[in-house]
Amino acid sequence: MKSEFDIIQEARFVFDKEIEALVKTRDSLGEDFENLVNLVLNCQGKIVLTGMGKPGHIATKIAATLASLGTPSFFMHPGEALHGDLGMVERKDVVILMSYSGESEEVTRLMPVLQDIGCTTVAITGKPRSTLARECQHHIFFPEFEEACYMHLAPTSSTTALLVLGDALALSVSRAKNYTEEDFGLHHPAGALGKKLLVKVRDIMHTGEANAVVPCGSTLRGAIVEMSTKGLSMVTVVNSENRLAGIITDGDLRRMLERNVNVYDETVDAVMTRSPKWIDFREMAVNALQYMSDRKITGMPVLDEKQEVIGSVLMQDIFKAGIVR
Repeated sequence: MKSEFDIIQEARFVFDKEIEALVKTRDSLGEDFENLVNLVLNCQGKIVLTGMGKPGHIATKIAATLASLGTPSFFMHPGEALHGDLGMVERKDVVILMSYSGESEEVTRLMPVLQDIGCTTVAITGKPRSTLARECQHHIFFPEFEEACYMHLAPTSSTTALLVLGDALALSVSRAKNYTEEDFGLHHPAGALGKKLLVKVRDIMHTGEANAVVPCGSTLRGAIVEMSTKGLSMVTVVNSENRLAGIITDGDLRRMLERNVNVYDETVDAVMTRSPKWIDFREMAVNALQYMSDRKITGMPVLDEKQEVIGSVLMQDIFKAGIVR
């Protein structure tokens, strides 16, 4: 069936309308937005976001973004709120109510109870004379713009503007709090991103009985047995003070065997790589990976703050930890 309109043209029209709404919303930001950021920064309780329908979906996302960036927040469905969830709201909380019309019944019905609780209320709406605008203590008003919907009915431009406004709020608050990558990782421990920001060499290194170590003067055969027993691709050679003297890798061993080196008589001192690359146990694992990749090596000894050998870290350990994919 032949389309009665140009699909690409219609899609571009939607983009244009929503971009126009974003530009107008961006240009309208002023003292009200600064006030909202400060309310969130100074909040002694939680940030509670609520909205009905499409704005509710956006409010859920904004709450999740705020929380992931270090601001305790949650979404409260207005319908469920009227059936008991208002018990989650306390006087010290900031409640942000979202409705472009400002007249969503489920949202406006929350106002008498919120006023009795004594929490701080903020309306985000496109209608300054609406019920929500009148009843809330603080306001963010959208400028006038058209919905991208060809019938001017489905929330489109308004929800896009609300979404970006929420991102601007969350990131402005985060920046003002000096929220760091380490803080972000703390709130995202399960994913690869969190591991990248949190996992240190000490968390994944082979240490103690799991590490392959031999003292200076050991036979090459002893080093091979130690490496094989521990299942590692390298063995670290230490002096009498447990300081790093050298390493022998499985690649080194293969090359020695090809040259018919006598593994029974030869000592590790004669064949080890002296002054090898090493890494501090406090270093981020992702940095260790980059360090090894740049130097085309697959493992390194790990040293503590006293420059004593305490472990080994292999490139494969970092991959297994799920830090990079």
